[in-house]
Amino acid sequence: MKPIITPQELLGLSQQPHLVLVDARTGPQAATQFMAEHLAHAVYVDLEKDLAAVPDNAAHGGRHPLPPVEAFAALLGQRGISPETHVVVYDDKGGANAAARFWWMLKAAGHTQVQVLSGGIQAALTAGFPTGHGPATSTALPSYPFTQWQLATADLEETAQASQDPHRLVIDVRDAYRYLGESEPIDPVAGHIPGAVNVPLTENLQENGQFQSPEALAEKYQSLLGDVPPEQVIVHCGSGVTACHTLLALESAGLTGAKLYVGSWSEWCRNGKPMAVGEEK
Repeated sequence: MKPIITPQELLGLSQQPHLVLVDARTGPQAATQFMAEHLAHAVYVDLEKDLAAVPDNAAHGGRHPLPPVEAFAALLGQRGISPETHVVVYDDKGGANAAARFWWMLKAAGHTQVQVLSGGIQAALTAGFPTGHGPATSTALPSYPFTQWQLATADLEETAQASQDPHRLVIDVRDAYRYLGESEPIDPVAGHIPGAVNVPLTENLQENGQFQSPEALAEKYQSLLGDVPPEQVIVHCGSGVTACHTLLALESAGLTGAKLYVGSWSEWCRNGKPMAVGEEK
């Protein structure tokens, strides 16, 4: 199953019996916005509560470490997701935020039938997808049957080693101004991991907010990777959320196997690691 679905393709699936739509919008008003309007029959997941185990100190795993497997397995069951379910997840940022994180986590749970909605809720509304409001209703199921994350991740030390290895590649998907250290809106220090290359996740999208074609993404990332195999690539962002957008783009391009550095810059900058600014490598 291709990892990205268009609004038009989703319209054709709207009556599929095993379809579960997941709304992964973020921000302080996300739950309120969901109650006011969401795609018909969607269920809601909260990045801070459901898709991460937010620590007291981001030096230990970053701002959005993965939750315990047992907690995520229980969440999936509560949202009516089983191994037979076709899941489509969306957010309000073109899939660039928690929708991609949920996609990665569900893939890491071993689920194969999961796609991100290109263009997010805005594109679906433009395409005429029906909407609903109020609390979600879903049939609760047993916990999803998985016991460990099945996609590759990298920790602080592996990322440090990879960033200085000419046979590996560390990709920073944050906006250029954050990578360059011009300012930092979230974490305490501005800059980037020495040796990391900056490829902002926004480059994965067209001007209309929908994903670039698989062919365009393949051309872009194959040129970037060169002789480095995807398995030797580590992708990071600020806290391991939007990095999943580029992992999704790589998957769409047919370049599978890159690792997620979950702790990302939020962990790196709090642990006395070397930091660079500007175009410095």
